[in-house]
Amino acid sequence: MRTLCASTLIGEFFVIGFAGLVAMKTSGLSVATVWTVCGIAMALCVLLCGMLGRPGAVHIGWALQIGLVLSGTIVTTMYVLGAAFAALWWASVHFGRKVDEAKARFAAMPADTA
Repeated sequence: MRTLCASTLIGEFFVIGFAGLVAMKTSGLSVATVWTVCGIAMALCVLLCGMLGRPGAVHIGWALQIGLVLSGTIVTTMYVLGAAFAALWWASVHFGRKVDEAKARFAAMPADTA
């Protein structure tokens, strides 16, 4: 699960950065405001990559997904991109857990049957 979720978060890191560039030019927000919010979100993406094995990290990831969708109020394209990344996050968590369970079952098998 960690690899799939980390890949999604790194993709989000870049999307947030590009959305910040768009918001800087098209919104009425100050450059400092845009980059403070984007910087915090980008840092959260990177920090979550390292925290994925800890309890609560997936929930923080879901909060990040909600924030990404809500950023569509500033950059309307982010409604679509946020929804796409929320779907990727769900798939990463869902299928990542299935892969982890399969690996655990395989590791628990006796050596002569593997």
